[in-house]
Amino acid sequence: MDIIKTGELSFTYKNEEENSLSRAVDEVTLTINKGEFVSVLGRNGSGKSTLAKLFNALLLPDEGFVYVYSYDTSDKTCLWEIRKTVGMVFQNPDNQIIGTTVEEDVAFGPENMGMESALIRQRVDDSLRVVGLSEHSKKEPHMLSGGQKQRTAIAGILAIMPDVIVLDEATSMLDPAGRKEIMRIVKKLNKEEGITIINITHIMDETVDSDRIVILDKGRIKCVGTPREVFKNVEEIRKMGLDVPQITDLFYELRKEGICVREDVLTPEEGISCIREMLKWV
Repeated sequence: MDIIKTGELSFTYKNEEENSLSRAVDEVTLTINKGEFVSVLGRNGSGKSTLAKLFNALLLPDEGFVYVYSYDTSDKTCLWEIRKTVGMVFQNPDNQIIGTTVEEDVAFGPENMGMESALIRQRVDDSLRVVGLSEHSKKEPHMLSGGQKQRTAIAGILAIMPDVIVLDEATSMLDPAGRKEIMRIVKKLNKEEGITIINITHIMDETVDSDRIVILDKGRIKCVGTPREVFKNVEEIRKMGLDVPQITDLFYELRKEGICVREDVLTPEEGISCIREMLKWV
């Protein structure tokens, strides 16, 4: 079942001062299925963040359409339902957190939905438990680490119980430990709660567990496939200004040196297994 569907979707930024136009998304046709984990890749300026904002009607199409279930994002009477369905987590959590305490921030969405106090309390408690921040509920957000702030932002989205969470470069400002923790939580939400995840990122190692990868270049879709299908085309990926997971790159260099190894290795664990298998025959 598709949850987000676009057809010939285009969006152009207009610079009034310079009297210029810049097409950020160009005739994108794409379907996101319920329960999928989809990673969207592309170099800076490829249209990734613009596409994310089009998914939940922060931006509206110039041409084409976006449907969230049966809701047309261009229909202003549907905006509330669309934004309850598709939650956004942005790059900088400081731009998303508005409460004076963690629990107050997480409660903001349910309060604006007009929920009863008891249900709001339950939503806040449940969301903080999922992201591992229950013991920090009374803290002021500025006292949190970057990773904890991003988990607070995710909890705030979870509290409105969306069907889709779009992460727009949500780990790019975090250290490796913080990125790993956020991705652990996101994968758990996808696998255990059935929440559809759209992860817009430039960090290749975050994408290896995706169901599909979508690569944008100059606003257009250049490639769609599973991680194994996409990342075995190393030279094509590099031509688009991107890289591949580190272990995939290592095995690519080994093949260039004439060593017969798999071309679809995505994780260190797979790499170790492959090398062990090779050593059996040495």
